[in-house]
Formats: sequence, C-alpha cells, structure tokens
Amino acid sequence: MSPAIALAFLPLVVTLLVRYRHYFRLLVRTVLLRSLRDCLSGLRIEERAFSYVLTHTLPGDPGHILTTLDHWSSHCEYLSHMGPIKGQILMRLVEEKAPASVLELGTYCAYSTLFIARALPPGGRLLTVEQDPRTAAVAEKLIRLAGFDERTVELIVGRSEEVIPRLRTQYQLSRADLVLLAHRPRCYLRDLQLLEAHALLPAGATVLADHVLFPGAPRFLQYTKSCGRYRCRLHHTGLPDFPAIKDGIAQLTYAGPG
Repeated sequence: MSPAIALAFLPLVVTLLVRYRHYFRLLVRTVLLRSLRDCLSGLRIEERAFSYVLTHTLPGDPGHILTTLDHWSSHCEYLSHMGPIKGQILMRLVEEKAPASVLELGTYCAYSTLFIARALPPGGRLLTVEQDPRTAAVAEKLIRLAGFDERTVELIVGRSEEVIPRLRTQYQLSRADLVLLAHRPRCYLRDLQLLEAHALLPAGATVLADHVLFPGAPRFLQYTKSCGRYRCRLHHTGLPDFPAIKDGIAQLTYAGPG
C-alpha cells in the first residue's frame, strides 16, 4: 500500500479508534494482555485472582472476598466478572424473592455465587454449574474460603445441557425458584427451554440472565417476550470498569406452562 493511500485512510482509522475506544481497551485487557500473562505465568486469570485473594482477604468473609476480587479486577487484571453494580441487583432480588432453591449456570470465579449465597434465606440451597474443571476447582476453593459448605452451595462440574436433565434424579432438585444464567449467552435460550421441558420452573419462578445486551442474547430475549409465559424487565447497567459499554440483566417471572 502506498503512503498516499495509507494517509487517505488515516482519518477513518482515527475516527474508529476514538468512537470505539472503550471496546478497544476491553479487547486489549481481556484478550491480548490476558493471553500474554497466561503464557508467562502458566496460570489462568481466575487462578491468579485466587492467589491474590488468598493473600489479601479474610477467610469466612464473603463480602471482603468480593471486594478483593473487585479491587484486583480494577487495579491488576480485568476479570470479566459480574461486578458490584450487578451484584447488588442480584443480591437484592435474592433477598426479595427468598428462594428455597437457586440454580446458577456459569460459576466462573464464584463471584455471583457468593452474592447469591450471602442472600439466601435460612435453609436455602444453591446449585451452581461450571463446565470447565479447572475453573470449577478455583471456584470451589473460593466458595469454601468464604465459609459456605456443600449443604448450602453445591458446585456441579459439567455441561449445562447435560446437567439440567439430571438435576431432579441425581441432585434432588425438583424445582428452581430462582435461576441465574451467567454462562454463554448463546446457550441461554436452549437451557431455558430445557428447564421448561423438565418442569423445573414453578409458576412464579424468577429467571435472571446476565450479559443480555453485551455481548447480547437477542434470540433469548425475543423468545421470552413473545412466548407469553414470562413477564420481562431489563436492569440497565454498564460493564465493570467500562461503564460506557452498555449491558443489562434481564429479570423474568415465569407464569407457568400456559
């Protein structure tokens, strides 16, 4: 490419970089820098985060662990976690609904898991599902470090589409009063329909879905708004440390099979 042609494209490139600078920064932090640190350390980001938590937090204090994860994500490496604003929305809804049983799909680093567990009513139970065994091992350590035993929080390692059909028989979950979808947005619709098909959602159940605007779950939102079995509300937020990138949590109330 000749210098003249390159110069002709320069204003366009600058305009795109300025307009999408927040997305560019997110790409650098979540892909480029993370991949470099993975290679240099031999550890994944959630494993590095756990090492930081071990030396900077108080065992048995889930609130302090959550604050420590937020600090590490903001000042060390971006964790791509739910973040404190969404976390407060989640905890408020759990306290408000007081579910006896909660199902979380997508444990990741157990950040949202700890918010849910803190807000459970006495005798409440949380089943959380993580596909990746290495990530699940870190999440398990964080959950136990926070002081929650297996009677309160049980972590299941497996693919959500394989675990859901076995929840009733293998894990004695006959109904999920509250469900958090926080794994892969492209899987939300499939897994919601699996929960319906296996009669795991009682009438009045609450379904929360993270990241429905970024990266987005358009088919999931279209289904829940058009099928007539859900009342829908969207809690608008931004990404942690990137408030200009708009995201949101969908709150659905299941009316029953109809």
